[in-house]
Amino acid sequence: MKTIKSYLLAITFLATTYFTFAQTSENPWAIAVGADLINLQGDNVDSGFNFGAPALSLSHYLAAGFSIGAQYALNKVDNKGTDYKYTSLDGVLKYNLTEGNITPYLFAGYGFSRFADNVKREGFFPSTETSRTILGGIGAHFFLDDNWAINASTSYRSAHEKYSYKHLQHVIGLSYHFGAGDADKDGVSDQKDECPDVPGLKEFNGCPDTDGDGIPDSKDRCPDEAGSAEHQGCPDTDGDGVPNVDDACPDKAGTVQMNGCPDSDGDGVADNVDRCPETAGEAANGGCPWADSDGDGVIDRDDKCPNVAGKAANGGCPDEEVPTDLINFLASDKGKILFNSSSASLDRIDKSILDELKALLDKYPYASIRVEGHASSDGGQNYNQTLSEKRAAAVKEYLTNKGITSNRINTIGYGETRPVADNNTPSGRINNRRVELNRSANITVE
Repeated sequence: MKTIKSYLLAITFLATTYFTFAQTSENPWAIAVGADLINLQGDNVDSGFNFGAPALSLSHYLAAGFSIGAQYALNKVDNKGTDYKYTSLDGVLKYNLTEGNITPYLFAGYGFSRFADNVKREGFFPSTETSRTILGGIGAHFFLDDNWAINASTSYRSAHEKYSYKHLQHVIGLSYHFGAGDADKDGVSDQKDECPDVPGLKEFNGCPDTDGDGIPDSKDRCPDEAGSAEHQGCPDTDGDGVPNVDDACPDKAGTVQMNGCPDSDGDGVADNVDRCPETAGEAANGGCPWADSDGDGVIDRDDKCPNVAGKAANGGCPDEEVPTDLINFLASDKGKILFNSSSASLDRIDKSILDELKALLDKYPYASIRVEGHASSDGGQNYNQTLSEKRAAAVKEYLTNKGITSNRINTIGYGETRPVADNNTPSGRINNRRVELNRSANITVE
């Protein structure tokens, strides 16, 4: 019993000395070579240790901690002055209690134990010297690296036939574990390799770290640029907390809210899309302030008298000069002039309408208008664009010839892009060939 305790202490010492890394399931085959110690059990036997060699084994890992294999051992046993040549051959089933750099296991098996005296007998295991044997025991692998391990085990062998002895068999040796595939030849088995097709590093479970930032490519959003773990491996050149890959302005410090861009004028529009980055404006106007030509606090787009300072209550016009009748004229049915197909000529009715408009512009000399020309979808787009511009120009020419200064009349052509009716019908196309004198849409007081 004292000897067994010493042996267990030796196993404990090995367990604390060899602490490295491997798992049996990763290298399913194992071969082992070592020495064995036989200790006879029972009454009227010498219970001392008998040292011998070799002890050989071959095993294969199955699954769920189980392995199957065979073991063979030789020894010389002395019992009360008689020397025996000892041979054992067994089939063994093993169960790993854990897997890791130290792998304790239980095992059981069935085989043969032979205690041969000096009398020559035929056969490898003659029946007069051999006992069928049931065995069970414990052991452990202490891995030195992924493949090599020190192995130690103790088993009780119930060999109870006439010419055999029950005995303890202790084995200690070196085992080599192999058989796991390594497709990318990076030293990490395919079972353990998270990147089995690309050579990598052991510390990253077989994955590479191309940019050397300490983050494996498999978890690196920017595998070709060194970055930080905070940004999942991506750099942040301007240090604004937004990684370059997400930063619309990677070289200028900004804010998360602005996708990494600054907002120099603080108007809520990032500089990279702000048409006036140094002047606070409105997002709807591209970050620029709305124009207010007369400085009356009513922006031009809402100012009925954009060139004359007025009051907000009067739509930007002075109290005494709100162009009510001009506004009403532009909003009436006379606010549309229709043209013949492919024509930009004004007829008699058109001219009479423009004569009324000219009189109103004379009455309000501060007012200016915008004339917008349109075309139906007959003909090509370029042709229709040019035709719409000619129609707007014809209106302007008529009014300027009547004495209205040209700077009070702005023109623009929209071609066929703004139809008011169905271009697939004759009546629709007629309505689309037009200049509209419509304050809310095409001719507006500015």
